[in-house]
Amino acid sequence: MSSTNLNRAQVVRPAGAGHETLYVLLVSLLIVALAATVVLLRGEREDEQAIASHQIDARRDLTAAEQGIYTDLRVAFDEIQLLREENAAAPGVATLAEEGLPPFVVDAGSQGRGAHRWQWLPAGAYLGSSQANEVAGSFLLILPADAAGQADVWLRRDSVVAIPAKLDAEDLIAAGWRQVVSHYDAGVTREHRH
Repeated sequence: MSSTNLNRAQVVRPAGAGHETLYVLLVSLLIVALAATVVLLRGEREDEQAIASHQIDARRDLTAAEQGIYTDLRVAFDEIQLLREENAAAPGVATLAEEGLPPFVVDAGSQGRGAHRWQWLPAGAYLGSSQANEVAGSFLLILPADAAGQADVWLRRDSVVAIPAKLDAEDLIAAGWRQVVSHYDAGVTREHRH
């Protein structure tokens, strides 16, 4: 062996790092473009359901105090139906207050949400007259004729609480009441059908 072979150094140049970076970037962009396409094609649309002009959406159009009262009325309705079946008559406001059912019970919470004064109307409804209309309007909970029906909730935000002789939709609308409705669309609950 000669001494010249031992002292020779071989220089190895790095492979083109610019090319590798370009390939990784292109693959990343392709993945992002494919993902965006899938999301756009398969994403759910939030279609809002239209409501009638005499209706108010419980999620969007009520104040926080009104939403609380509306929720309480929906929960109390189930208890009212049970008491109605047991006694063959709708319970009075005093009975509902004794049972501790909001919004009929008078407590600090009810005072902060409009201090409603509740009364039973012989036409088959509970009227909650607001004492603070700037906080929450007056409510009308109309019971269905039979046990299988659903309650109907109406709201009036001004200080005049005009109750028509008949508690049907046409007369209530003419008297300035607005029906509170709940729509559960894709923005609230998601239902996937496979």
